[in-house]
Amino acid sequence: MNSLVRSQLERILPTSACEREQLNDALAWIDSGAALCRTEKPATPPKHLVSYFPLVDGEYILLVDHKNARRWLPPGGHVEPGEDPRTTVLRELREELGLRATEAEVVAPLMVTVTGTVGITSGHTDVSLWYPVKRSRNTALTFDTSEFNSVRWFHFSEVPLERTDPNLEHFLSKLRAGA
Repeated sequence: MNSLVRSQLERILPTSACEREQLNDALAWIDSGAALCRTEKPATPPKHLVSYFPLVDGEYILLVDHKNARRWLPPGGHVEPGEDPRTTVLRELREELGLRATEAEVVAPLMVTVTGTVGITSGHTDVSLWYPVKRSRNTALTFDTSEFNSVRWFHFSEVPLERTDPNLEHFLSKLRAGA
């Protein structure tokens, strides 16, 4: 699994020093042989792999009002042991938003981030692969009410950056640049 994740990370082209630093951190973590996947909730091991899958329609992004994190975040989920992070996207799209997607719709990750969590179960580090998924804002969604208060499409200029993942602004800039 480590080599699979590493091969996906090697395709990411960082566009800032901060992004390069996070990519290097993730690569060193993978190369260390550490367990990559969460084996026990909320935080065992304390650093584990997550797949974010921001839904994007032009200059609009779907964010979820996450109950635990108490932030507007891209939808995402923890990678299961032995699972390709792209497969995580397909599984979590169904579980969290009631959507089906094909493997062809889940391209390589646009970036990776290494972020300390916030909210009710803070205290661990998520290594998040960001897989943009193109979807129309008119797509019907059935979101997981046990995990989210609501879901909403935001124009890039209206994203509540003070209440979201600290790396979302950089992700949006990469999308705007056509990365």
